[in-house]
Amino acid sequence: MVASRSDLRRTLGVRDAVVVGLGSMVGAGVFSALGPAARAAGSGLLPGLAVAALVAYCNAMSSARLAARYPQSGGTYVYGRERLGAFWGYLAGWAFVVGKTASCAAMALTVGAYVRPGQAHVVAVAAVVALTAVNYGGIQKSAWLTRVIVAVVLAVLASVVVVCLTSGAADAGRLDIGLPSGVGGVLQGAGLLFFAFAGYARIATLGEEVRDPARTIPRAIPLALGITLVVYACVAVAALSVLGADGLGRAAAPLTDAVRAAGVPGLVPVVRVGAAVAALGSLLALILGVSRTTLAMARDGHLPPALAAVHPRFQVPHRAELAVGAVVAVVAATVDVRGAIGFSSFGVLAYYAVANASAWTLDPAPRARLVPVVGLLGCVILAFALPAASVAAGAAVLAVGALAYAARRRVTAR
Repeated sequence: MVASRSDLRRTLGVRDAVVVGLGSMVGAGVFSALGPAARAAGSGLLPGLAVAALVAYCNAMSSARLAARYPQSGGTYVYGRERLGAFWGYLAGWAFVVGKTASCAAMALTVGAYVRPGQAHVVAVAAVVALTAVNYGGIQKSAWLTRVIVAVVLAVLASVVVVCLTSGAADAGRLDIGLPSGVGGVLQGAGLLFFAFAGYARIATLGEEVRDPARTIPRAIPLALGITLVVYACVAVAALSVLGADGLGRAAAPLTDAVRAAGVPGLVPVVRVGAAVAALGSLLALILGVSRTTLAMARDGHLPPALAAVHPRFQVPHRAELAVGAVVAVVAATVDVRGAIGFSSFGVLAYYAVANASAWTLDPAPRARLVPVVGLLGCVILAFALPAASVAAGAAVLAVGALAYAARRRVTAR
């Protein structure tokens, strides 16, 4: 029997799915999130990383169980709708769109910070315009390109770790853990670091393209997350050993500052190239993901129907891509990277809160519900521990989304 046009081919095994997860996580986040997180947590950065990893693990396990039950594209947009009702699926989709739009801006600003620090906003806007044009033409990042990007980024990060830890500037005393900003500072740092872990859901959202999803997804997600945690911990320790928490918190481009402090300025251009490659790859994938989610929500009537148009020649959601590109360009031109990361983290944490609540309904056994409960509480706590401006903006945008949903339901009922 011939598959319908809407069917997707199940071609990804465990190894491929792990690469997809690594490509989404081991990227620009580690180049951009360490500075803002160190500014918030101070010498509590490493405990903050552990808290972020714990919440990410709970979210990953909840997402894996849901993806095995509902092997469809769409992630928590589907899970919330199926387990909690249409509103919660919509709210998860809305949180994803706004959170990942801010992620796009953060990635663009990361490109600017490493490529041309003095003109970071200009470079960021140019990167958004260029990649929106690429996506408009129907060119998508392939699996082999993901592998190349992961290999380049891991090689650059390994170089940074070796150079910093073997330099004369390294001081183990800078790794002493303290709580100068209190528990609130550690939690805020964890919320900002969560931004760098959020890509593991990419594996779950590819549910229709994974072979044997009930087996593959629960294996691939924790593997990818575990590798990422080890990489991030090594990079954080290396950067702290030469810059200290204060120096890391002040750095606009933390890893170039780290290798410069280690006495190897010749590695700075390599780190800049690695950061740019990682950020551009993440930005390309994010714009694709946000525009496709925008398309799906427009088709369901949750966003303006005009955004559901598909270009007759290029076969891409061109209006959704142009709308997403325009919004991202405006955000990248007007905010700093810490603000973009904070706003993005709030939206993504709200998204995973819905995922954990959905997973909680799968099995009434107390043991089965422990991970979703920890994940849900962790998402809520980290979301409201973020900088006040990020919390206020994120809550306001979610409220606007909820009001739009209510208004649409009222019009439909009439």
